[in-house]
Amino acid sequence: MRYDLDGIKRSVPKAVLYARQPTLWRYRELLPLDSPDDIVTLGESATPLIEAPTLGQQVGLHKLFIKDEGLLPTGTFKARGAAVGVSRARELEVTAIALPTAGNAGAAWAAYGARAGIGVVVVMPADTPEVIRRETATYGARVYLVDGSIADAAKAVREAAYATEHGAVDVSTLREPYRIEGKKTMGFELAEQLGWRVPDVVVYPTGGGVGLIGMWKAFQELAAIGWIEPKLPRFVSVQSTGCAPIVKAFDEGREESEPWPDPRTIASGLRVPKALGDFLVLRALRESNGTAVGVDDDEIRETIGLIATDEGVLACPEGAAGVAAAYRLRQRGWLDEHDEVVVFNTGSGLKYGEALPGEPERLGAGEKIPRVVASSEEPFSFERAFQVRGGKVRLN
Repeated sequence: MRYDLDGIKRSVPKAVLYARQPTLWRYRELLPLDSPDDIVTLGESATPLIEAPTLGQQVGLHKLFIKDEGLLPTGTFKARGAAVGVSRARELEVTAIALPTAGNAGAAWAAYGARAGIGVVVVMPADTPEVIRRETATYGARVYLVDGSIADAAKAVREAAYATEHGAVDVSTLREPYRIEGKKTMGFELAEQLGWRVPDVVVYPTGGGVGLIGMWKAFQELAAIGWIEPKLPRFVSVQSTGCAPIVKAFDEGREESEPWPDPRTIASGLRVPKALGDFLVLRALRESNGTAVGVDDDEIRETIGLIATDEGVLACPEGAAGVAAAYRLRQRGWLDEHDEVVVFNTGSGLKYGEALPGEPERLGAGEKIPRVVASSEEPFSFERAFQVRGGKVRLN
């Protein structure tokens, strides 16, 4: 999507936002709807930018922030793309849509499709977390499970020829131009929350990569209309070592990735063997002097617990991967302790119950709660942190 940025610069001052509701629709001049009457909304309020001093101390960063997208409708950042994509679909009088998904996009498009009265067909891998599978079907979407990855789900959508047999528009990642317009509002919101500037580093878990591409576009648009200085943060693309095509391509200096064989990770949103827009992700990384990092599932699992116990944020596996990557980059010296770093937690950990590391302890009938004694351990090294074990609280 392209906008009359010169016209917006002349006629739309930042001050207009002060009278608008704190939702993604406050940036409507830079969103692709002709009429506000076609907006399909479930209340996409601004998500909090949470300072994380305790976690930052362990990671080795003085200015670490978490942008918590888990508080959006349907519990993930996917609500942004679905809100704008479905709104535009309704404006164009689309009656049905179809998409492959690693899970959360399907749930979001199903919810907004239900709100708009648009039929939704979703195809997802059979090993998608059960909560997400059930959630998507509960919204009334026709949900189909396939063996394999999101690439196999995408093949099923294409081969079904929904556009001719059912009249459904394929809204797969980057096969229509509107999803990315919703995702880019993360960049608008972040810049506004920081007083109309960008942080030094944005750490973003990358599956399809639309969120990262969207923010790259957002910061350029904001600079073009004069709302921020023409500066990009250094982007960090984070993947699981069990599915890291972007990391491999970046390390090898390639312009696009190769399909990852047998992708496996507990972070289902990162289980994308080849992103359609991988060349755009890689371009954004290089233009911003960024990098790409892979972390393993053990690190992800432990970091979920660390974020929760240190900051009270129940991160999804993808968001936890971002914090683990920030720690790794700090240890390598790529991040300086004074860098202002924003890690995106792309969804609520409540959607990934099977990945949560916490375990309750059982009391027998009439048994008293044991006394808890504090003890100290070494700083963050992907060990369990601040958890009760054997009657002692483990502190870092």
